[in-house]
Amino acid sequence: MRATARTHLSPPLPTRRSLLGGAAAALALGLAGCGSATPTPGTGRLRRIAEARWAHRLHIEDTTAGGLSGIDYDAARGEYLLISDDRSDLAPVRFYTARWPQPQAAPPEPTGVVRLQRPGGGPWPDRRHAVDGLPVPDPEALRLRPSTGTLLWTSEGDIARGFGPALYESARDGRFLREFALPAMFTPDPAQRRGPRDNLTFEGIALTPDGRFAWVSMENALIQDGPIPTTRAPGGPCRFTQVDLETGHATRQIAYVPDAIPLRPLIPGSYADNGVSEVLMLDAHRMLVLERAYAAGRGNSLRLYEIDTRAAGDVLAIDALAPGNHQPVAKTLVADFAALGLSRLDNTEGMCWGPSLANGNRLLVVVSDDNFNPLQVTQFAAFEYIDRP
Repeated sequence: MRATARTHLSPPLPTRRSLLGGAAAALALGLAGCGSATPTPGTGRLRRIAEARWAHRLHIEDTTAGGLSGIDYDAARGEYLLISDDRSDLAPVRFYTARWPQPQAAPPEPTGVVRLQRPGGGPWPDRRHAVDGLPVPDPEALRLRPSTGTLLWTSEGDIARGFGPALYESARDGRFLREFALPAMFTPDPAQRRGPRDNLTFEGIALTPDGRFAWVSMENALIQDGPIPTTRAPGGPCRFTQVDLETGHATRQIAYVPDAIPLRPLIPGSYADNGVSEVLMLDAHRMLVLERAYAAGRGNSLRLYEIDTRAAGDVLAIDALAPGNHQPVAKTLVADFAALGLSRLDNTEGMCWGPSLANGNRLLVVVSDDNFNPLQVTQFAAFEYIDRP
């Protein structure tokens, strides 16, 4: 999640989200213009089919919709699942359901909301009512497991209270089923010398076609693995961790290096960042990786890459990643969203496959997280995806 002027029922923790709020208020006019600083030519692998929006702070079943950070498609029911990254401030942790059968004809139609339950039942608490021994989740991504009808979803953790990022499984009706065991490297360090950075952890999740494995992707590097990106240099390697859903344990991990921030802030020295906002499997081994950048006064940049998870070393046993001790995965640019004809680029964080198109190609659907901010939008976009020969 990235915010530019977010409203909370309880005061937010002092993170990059609140730091960014002041920049947006001062540079609101600059936010109207979005796009990459140097757009690359379209590669021909994404063709825009439709674009739509939900109204700001749309009311759905006594909840305020927004903060949509993850999306997946349920082919059996013909509906999309959309998780909100609201930390129970406006309503308890939840996901929405919606139908979008004709993207070119009308925007997605919301059909319901499901509250995700905490262990033992009941809603997850907000930060004002935090419970000892229980994190306040920061939901970011979700995937449907078709074989079980259950949902996998990630939280970026509750770092300030000592809870690291998490991967959960819940029933379709919201009942809590389990939390997966994760490597110790994801445990927060009170001294902040290693481990995850606040709000820069499990932003994405991908499910292999056979349903056996999930990949959870870090937005930025662990502290011991390197720095966050700057406008002059790429960030340290992000760890993508493969989890065996049968055993419940991590089995492999690869390193992915995010680009340097492609936009320069309107005012030098003001806020800018870049990181991995979502991942999606193309097949058993190939993965799409969405990098989402922001620069105050300039707006967003969105770049979609393809990787092959086999073309990288396993770093699961490496305590700290450094040049020479691992082989990061190579990446190939699929598309710069600035070249795809969208009305604007916003904080796109969700990506999934929709129903197949009439010509047999895949439908790629993305959604943006508006951070409940009136200067941003909840934007849906649908594309025809043309795979490599």
